[in-house]
Amino acid sequence: MRQRLLTVIALAGVLVAACGQSTSTPSPSSSKQGGTLTVAIGVAPDTLDPMRQTTTTIQNIVQMAVETLVQVNKQGQLEPLLATSWSHSSDGTTWTFTLRKGVKFSDGEPFNAQAVVTSIDRALDPTNVCPLCGQMPKFVQSVTATDSDHVQFTLNQPVATNFFLGNLSGVQFGILAPNTIQKGTPAYKDDEHPVGTGPYILQEYVSGDHVTMVRNPNYWGKKPAYKEQIIKIVPTAATREALLRADQAQVILDPPTADLPSLESDPNLKVLLAPDDRTIFISLDTVSTSQPLLQKVEVRQALNYAVNKAAIVKGTLYGAAVPMTAPMAPSLFGYCKMPDQYNYDPAKAKQLLQAAGAEGMTLKLISPTGRYIQDFQAAENVASYLRQVGINVEGPTTMDWPTYISTINVPPDKATTDAGLLGWAPGFLDASQQMVIFDGPLQPPKGLNTAYYNNPTVNNLISEAATQLNTTKRAAEYCQAEKIIWNDAPWIFLWVQKFPIAYSAKVTGVSYVPNESFNTIYAAPA
Repeated sequence: MRQRLLTVIALAGVLVAACGQSTSTPSPSSSKQGGTLTVAIGVAPDTLDPMRQTTTTIQNIVQMAVETLVQVNKQGQLEPLLATSWSHSSDGTTWTFTLRKGVKFSDGEPFNAQAVVTSIDRALDPTNVCPLCGQMPKFVQSVTATDSDHVQFTLNQPVATNFFLGNLSGVQFGILAPNTIQKGTPAYKDDEHPVGTGPYILQEYVSGDHVTMVRNPNYWGKKPAYKEQIIKIVPTAATREALLRADQAQVILDPPTADLPSLESDPNLKVLLAPDDRTIFISLDTVSTSQPLLQKVEVRQALNYAVNKAAIVKGTLYGAAVPMTAPMAPSLFGYCKMPDQYNYDPAKAKQLLQAAGAEGMTLKLISPTGRYIQDFQAAENVASYLRQVGINVEGPTTMDWPTYISTINVPPDKATTDAGLLGWAPGFLDASQQMVIFDGPLQPPKGLNTAYYNNPTVNNLISEAATQLNTTKRAAEYCQAEKIIWNDAPWIFLWVQKFPIAYSAKVTGVSYVPNESFNTIYAAPA
């Protein structure tokens, strides 16, 4: 009873936010209107379908057009968006959401409870691909419209409030115009031109070049200042910087870290070092038949001891990261620092490799270019350290982002590489969002567990924590799971990176959300 009372009190705090202005979309400091804002990013979309999302930067673009019931604000807190309030039954198995009135989709369709049901049912359909749906399909029994303004979620069992609301803040559960995603049509499976209720409308995507978003004249909330935003795809960080300095782009993500001091000292530019929850790692194929030595925990531990993470952070990333001290970022609820760190110890790495009969083993390594801070250069550093302990590293090889995703996000029997550099930024600041990539059942295509890691004890702890209403016990369960994962080493644990955004001093209102999301919706001419 005491825990239920605490849950209601916490929920009441969230409901207060429903009465005020959203804090995740800051107002521009002037009423000036703008023509075109160009934003340069490093990767091309692998998909623009909200349901099929895997990449934070692309989710940011989609979220300009597609809104969710709940959102994460600049403080990392959950707050209302298309839902204005919510409540749950005394047993925690029925959640009722009150929807915002007077909202329309950009094609003119009315936003109502049935539209919510159509979108959520599509994402939870087991015949569809939803890599970020995580455990939600397991817990949601049904979604129904009780009337035009209320939606009811019936759960199989009570779940933690942050787990449930946090998942609903993800764009994979974004609400789409129902006529555009009817069951039986191609868009039901893959909707590459999503129609939502957001402040912008997706106008076009020129493959590998740019995405154009135009202002939604009928948006229910505050109207953006810029008539259109062009998101330009520029894989090379130095080229993004050159575009910014030439005013051919007004905002760029992840400029060259070595140039941050120069950018900060330029009076024509501004630099925002946004907080980030992204972990960078080398995902290891723990069930590999082409390199079965990776099935041995001692070998995976050796790879962790072999790499000097601190030296790479200092020399290649120029301090724009901190080495990982647990399988998740410290900003997440449930984080606990591991007592035994994988400090740089090449002698211990060689000893473990020798004991496992893995001396001189071969490892195929791949890495993206332009997705993370100094990603390919960092992968080359990792390869160099592995070679120093006697490992024959093939690569790293690189490719464009859509090809990279289609190479690494595959079932185990389709895997063609042993190891790949990846990053993961949880959509909300809760351990449950990090654990989806360690959950055994959530291997591609059902999820993004690209290491194919499957420890039954960890799987059980993840499920227990998702349904644990006592926050102290919930944190302890996550900590226990983290210790097992850390020891099993399905990754080479690298670092938690920062999120640098550089932009023109002619622009104001460039913002962020601390889940590595850039926010230019309410950018405006200075």
